Amino acid sequence: MSKSEEFAPVTETEVAHEFDELDVDDVPQVGIVMGSKSDLPVMERAGEELEERGIRYELRVMSAHRDPETVADYAKNARLRGLRVIIAGAGLSAALPGVVAAHTDLPVIGVPLTSKTSVAGGLDALLAVSQMPPGVPVAAVGVDSPKNAAVLAARILNA
Repeated sequence: MSKSEEFAPVTETEVAHEFDELDVDDVPQVGIVMGSKSDLPVMERAGEELEERGIRYELRVMSAHRDPETVADYAKNARLRGLRVIIAGAGLSAALPGVVAAHTDLPVIGVPLTSKTSVAGGLDALLAVSQMPPGVPVAAVGVDSPKNAAVLAARILNA
């Protein structure tokens, strides 16, 4: 291969063909994240509601405390991957929704979750999700209410 062939410019048509195989209809619009696998049975209800509405989503488990870099990377790259809303469920200190919101400009909906060590039936998580500092907004739904988070996400997408 000659030097001119090796570094021949790529035409716009060639670049367009590279994207032909990507199916935009398969790209999730909503990310559902939770701090622990034990949150999955509750948080799956958000996915079920989104499915009923024909909204594509992805489900991930990531801890704001145990692996903050993973959470930051997920949030920073969410828009690039096609997400438009993130639903974040967490219990106890419920840091996950706030950490996600600190690293993205997408709407973040926090779902406070109860656990066997929750204070006052999940009040600890509710306060943590709802009491965010200025500039780091997180919408909060009721304790253990991922279905409402999904409904809110659908409304945001349709706004």
